[in-house]
Amino acid sequence: MEELCSAVLGTLPAKALLDDATLLLARTRSLSPAQVTCWNLPDEPAAVAHARALATARLTEWGLERVADTTALIVSELVTNAIRHGAAPITLRLIRHRVLVCEVTDASDTVPRLRHARVTDECGRGLFLVSQLSSRRGTRHSPAAKTVWAEQEIDATRS
Repeated sequence: MEELCSAVLGTLPAKALLDDATLLLARTRSLSPAQVTCWNLPDEPAAVAHARALATARLTEWGLERVADTTALIVSELVTNAIRHGAAPITLRLIRHRVLVCEVTDASDTVPRLRHARVTDECGRGLFLVSQLSSRRGTRHSPAAKTVWAEQEIDATRS
């Protein structure tokens, strides 16, 4: 890794080295296809219940029934946000490794905001619930879409 870092820095003009710079290098490992599942969802409210059912079935296949209820709630909130505030196409992806990652991607660049809804509010609690139910969450952007994700802790021996 040190050699890679030196090689990259060696390609920069000398003036660029005077500025603050951050270089992130990471070794990645690919996951087996059995650890990742992905579904395209229609841009309609009925897709939320279907997404919950798909996620619950996959978690059962993976032997992760103990996190199925929590995951179903996270899926519901993220898919609902994508349908209400995002744009088609909408994709749901589950990744099982050391943690369980739930990702929902849509074609909008609008980032959902965490809100502390009042008791009388009908809407606005979604990301707050996701933040309470997950160990980490966030958003990442690509040129054509955004992905909102949430991680849940799972037993590492099942990965």
